[in-house]
This record gives sequence, C-alpha cells and structure tokens, in this order.
Amino acid sequence: MSTKNSGFLQSLWDFFCSLKLAISLIITLAVTSIFGTIIKQGGTVDELQREYSAGAIKLFSALDLFDMYHSWWFITLLYIFTVNLTACSIKRLPRVWKLASTPTPLLDVGLEKSLSNLYVFTAKGATPQQLKERMTAFLKANFGDPTVTERDGEIHLFVQKSPYSRLGVYVVHLSIIVVFIGAILGSLFGYKAYVNIPEGGDIDKVTTRAEKDIPLGFKLRCDKFTVTLYDTGAPKEFRSLLTIIDNGQEIIKRRPTIVNDPLTYKGITFYQSSYGPSGDATFHLTAKARNGAYSVPLTLRQGESAKLADGSKVQVVESTQEVGPMMPGFSGPAARVEYTPVGKAPQVFVVFKDFPNFDEQRGGDVIFTFIASDAKFFTGLQVAKDPGVGVVWLGCALMVIGICIAFFMSHKRVWIRITGARVVFGGSASKNPAGFGIIFDGLVDKLKHAEKL
Repeated sequence: MSTKNSGFLQSLWDFFCSLKLAISLIITLAVTSIFGTIIKQGGTVDELQREYSAGAIKLFSALDLFDMYHSWWFITLLYIFTVNLTACSIKRLPRVWKLASTPTPLLDVGLEKSLSNLYVFTAKGATPQQLKERMTAFLKANFGDPTVTERDGEIHLFVQKSPYSRLGVYVVHLSIIVVFIGAILGSLFGYKAYVNIPEGGDIDKVTTRAEKDIPLGFKLRCDKFTVTLYDTGAPKEFRSLLTIIDNGQEIIKRRPTIVNDPLTYKGITFYQSSYGPSGDATFHLTAKARNGAYSVPLTLRQGESAKLADGSKVQVVESTQEVGPMMPGFSGPAARVEYTPVGKAPQVFVVFKDFPNFDEQRGGDVIFTFIASDAKFFTGLQVAKDPGVGVVWLGCALMVIGICIAFFMSHKRVWIRITGARVVFGGSASKNPAGFGIIFDGLVDKLKHAEKL
C-alpha cells in the first residue's frame, strides 16, 4: 500500500475516532429530534393541510420532516454515529481491557509514587514472614483474598475488586449501537399504515402514508364498534371487537381493542386510533296526524325524502348520537327533520329518541316520534410493524446494565509491600476517588488497630 493511501486511511480512521465528531453527531441528532417532536409525523394529507400552510408543507416534504425518523439523512446520521462509536471503542478498548484482565501484583516504586492513598509504617520485632501472615489475614478479613508474590527480597500482596467494571462504558456504547441497529431495522423493514374497517367488514391489506398497499397475510374483521361519551359529548372510550382470520380459521375472536391496549398478531400491531360513521344510517320514525287521520311508521336514510298520506314530505337532514353538547338539557340520539306540508314552506325541527313526546309541543299538524336508528361506524386503526423492537429492547436492557456498572461500580485495587520491617500499604480506584479515599482510610484505621500502631 502506498504512503498516500496509508495516510488517507489513517486520516479517515482518526476522523471516525474523533470525540469532536461524536459530540457534533449527538448535538445534531438531539436538534433534529426536536423537529421530529414538534412537526407532526406520519399525518394524512388532510391533517397536514389543516395544520400547515402550503409553503410549509412543500418545505417540510422536501426535507422529509413529516417522516423524519425514516428519512435518508436521519438514517445516515445513525449510520455515521454507529461507526463513530464503534471506532472509538475499538481504539480505546485494548488499553482498558489490559487494565481489567491483567493484574498488577507488584507495588514497585513508580506505582507507589502514583498512588494518592498511601500509608507506611514499620513493624518492630516482626520478621517478614510473620508480617506476610498478618497482612494476608488482614486483607482477607477486610478486603479480599490476596495474591502473594515474593521477588528480590520483597513480599507483595495484591487484591482487586470488580476489574471488569472498567468495561461499563463500553457496554453503554454497545447498547447505543444495538438500539440504532434496531431503529435501522425498523426503518428498512417496518412500516406504519392506517386503515378504516366498517362494522362487519374485513380487510387483508393496509395502506401506508405513501399510498402503498401492503398485504397482511391474514384477514382482520371488525365485529362491532362502540363509543362511550362524557356528559359533554366528548368521546370517553371507543372500543373495537376485532377478529383475526388466518387460513380460514378464526385465530383471535372478538378481541376488545381500545386506546393504549392494541392487538398484536405476527409482529403487526393494530392501535385504536379513530372512528366515524360508516355509510348512511337508517332512521325509524313514526308520523302521526294530530287529528288521528293516520299513523304510519317511516324508515328513512339521511337525505332521503318520504311522502305521507296527505301529500306532505319529510326527510332526515342530519343526526347525532349525543345531542347534549349542542342542546343542553337534552341527551341521547337526535335527528333534525325537515317537514314540508302541501303548499307551505318547509319546517325544520329536532326530534329526540329519549324524549318521544317532545314533538307534540311543536303544535304541528303531524307529530313525529324518533324510534331508533341503525347507525354503524367504522373503526380507524393505526397499523405498525417494527421488526427492530426486540433489538431496541435488548439495547435498552444493555444500557441499563452498562449505566449501573459505569456509575455504581469501580475497579478497586490495594497493595501491600513488605521490605524487612517496613510495610507500604496503598490503594486506588478507577472511579470516585473521593469515595475510595474514605474506604481506604477505614482500612488504615483497622490496620492500625490490628497492629496496635
């Protein structure tokens, strides 16, 4: 390989190992994620047109901000950050691994000078072997079972705790990479879609925001939809009874699906999202002449006109399942009716299912009673498939483990060197030196008590 190529590869390697690159990428991802939070993601065309101007829609669409987390540039940022973390870990890991896996059993002069926790004393009247036995017993009782090494007339005792806690930060790095891999898998092989299913209807495919049809591989049927309202008329709970049909068999039957309690099958999750009227409702009314000339049942669709025996006409203009928010003091289903007597102007009024005698007070020639309506709804479902979810959860678990190791554990080491009657006791920790200093001072106090110093 030429010197020029070697220099280029080294520069590229240094670039990806750069801490500045890591900080820049973290800031960029954080800022872009703010945009992803503020700007509506995955909305329908109608929803976006209601919330944004035509110019904003054009700009945001050009930048892929309406589906930012699946955009090519956001995924590219994740790729670069993944490579950056991997390169940084590879560059620094060998040294840390050596510290964790290779003990330093000898307390030489150079190491002694580097220790901030140090205690030296002279034990009079004791041979080196006696001191070795006493120091071994002391360490075993108060810190751990020591490794004993004799070299050049000196006796070295060494104990370490949690040496592999030095790798905690690399577990965190690995967890971030695993999370990114899960996110990339979801972006490449997953999808989000929406579907409306009328009561009694079924579907075997869904449509993405990009209007791409995706087959499910099974059928999903909405057996029934119900909505519960507050007194104000606002939806309290809407519930779908869903059935999964796979290879002609009902695998999951009438499973209730509500907001925050989705249905999942074969890695595809169906979230309760919205609802609305499905098709034209059928209304059952009774028209009774005030003079008793006739009383006839009526079955009408919204907007459909019916002719009565006296030649007058009637139709249902609009309806609601809960009239309370619009007409305080009333509740339940109601219909706005247009009645046109022969040769007279149309009359528009409201009839209430829960107040069957109310129309008598209107004083008209014909009294209308609202009996029932056969209103059906469609259930609106958000459909999501994300094969990277399991990988993301694995990354999250690794992150918790790595953070616990990195913040709550440290590689603690203590040495004792015996040279004749002189004893040097030292210690260090990879993190939280102030906390380890307290531990070391406690060990020194115990040593003084044991040696009667």
